[in-house]
Amino acid sequence: MNIVISGSTGLIGSQLVSTLAGQGHLVVPLARSPAGAAAGAVVWDPERGTIDAQGLERRDAVVHLAARNIASGRWTPEVKAQIKETRVKGTRLLCEALARLSDPPKVLVSASAIGYYGQRGDELLEEGSTPGEGFLAETCREWESATEPAAGKGIRVVTMRIGVVMSPKGGALARMLLPFRLGLGGPLGSGRQYMSWISLDDIAGAIVYALSHEELSGPVNGVAPNPVTNAEFARILGKVLRRPAIFPMPDFAARLAFGEMADELLLAGARVAPAKLAAAGYRFQHPDLETALRAVLAG
Repeated sequence: MNIVISGSTGLIGSQLVSTLAGQGHLVVPLARSPAGAAAGAVVWDPERGTIDAQGLERRDAVVHLAARNIASGRWTPEVKAQIKETRVKGTRLLCEALARLSDPPKVLVSASAIGYYGQRGDELLEEGSTPGEGFLAETCREWESATEPAAGKGIRVVTMRIGVVMSPKGGALARMLLPFRLGLGGPLGSGRQYMSWISLDDIAGAIVYALSHEELSGPVNGVAPNPVTNAEFARILGKVLRRPAIFPMPDFAARLAFGEMADELLLAGARVAPAKLAAAGYRFQHPDLETALRAVLAG
């Protein structure tokens, strides 16, 4: 397949590029820098609203992952606006360009997140579950809606609602490793909130699977089949690292340190199931957390 990927240098994008290249696919970055065009990249600038639409012609597929990291700083009004804009504006620009093509790709896999479901306690959530409330849920709804021009063109669109990615290379796990290795880790808040996680290998695998399985369309939950509570996560991570995990961070301390982000990212939770991936026959490399952590932290 001939596949264009935005966000190809990010945590998930890098793994996806490696996976696809290893399978013999041609991977073309959707890059912001004109310098990348010399290497065969398709150039775009979401902030200015420009994109080389001609470079998208006659491609088999597009994977759209580019967006600002939601945990890159405290959520000031300006940061929240940038988080939403990089997702919604960039996705709309890309999908409107795809809709104008004479020979468009057959499939678009566009990132979304399980933040769509909001704070839902222990309710089991599948792709047909109603959206939640709050900044992340609102952002995810608009993010997914921005793919409508591509779907209207007849492109099969998959919005991959990605969970907490387990990798020491970046994301939540990378930030947790130092305190846990020092024996200072523990649950956040009550510890009862669910973490719906997925290994880096499996989220790349799920995206590749979605590209080639036509029965997958619309929202698809990119999570492992066994979510855990935050307290369970802390216990298992401590076990894998052979360190105690007995120092909880109270709600007030999390809010003091992280502001509004604490309530939506750290103290909230959603118990999400990969119903569509399971029905389509995807086989997880790391279906349980301990296996996943031992694999990614080996050595």
